[in-house]
Amino acid sequence: MARPPRFDTAKLLDAAVRLAAESGPSGVTMSAVAAAVGAPSGSLYHRFTGRTALLAEVWLRTVEDFQEGYFEALESSDDPRAGGRAAARHIVAWSRTHPAEAALLLYGAHEFGWDDWSDAYLLRAEEGNIRVRAAMAALAGALGVHGRPGLDRVTLAVIDVPLSVVRRHLRGGTALPPHAEDLAEQCTDALLAGG
Repeated sequence: MARPPRFDTAKLLDAAVRLAAESGPSGVTMSAVAAAVGAPSGSLYHRFTGRTALLAEVWLRTVEDFQEGYFEALESSDDPRAGGRAAARHIVAWSRTHPAEAALLLYGAHEFGWDDWSDAYLLRAEEGNIRVRAAMAALAGALGVHGRPGLDRVTLAVIDVPLSVVRRHLRGGTALPPHAEDLAEQCTDALLAGG
């Protein structure tokens, strides 16, 4: 019976997330991740074809983990405004409980090597983007909001505003205040209510 790998992929990606949060994408190298978990560099090359694949996997895993809870919150109620409020709260709450991942997401996919990603990674990213756009369009429709200005307002309400609450504190190196979820929810609701 084969031994389970001592350094599994999740553990390696967790180390890469911590390195990215501390030093940005440039800090995520094959040797730095290996050193962070005490693994030989070969352990990484058995799982990732190179640094580009490692960066893509770190970015996509983080985004997909965030989006899983985000979509769940957005779809948590038959009332579209309640779903929007829940999604806004999720952005702040997730960032509070996942500070390293939230810090990583302050960077863009391009800073994680997007231009060199394989077609498979680009497809995964685009599938997530399509899902976000479809969710925003569905929410706008459920709210009876039509046209580009309405869609932009919905996107501002349930993505941009809650992210700005988080971003300011992450970039400033300060903890999110206890009322951050409430603030994001209130701002989101005000924007969604404005017909």
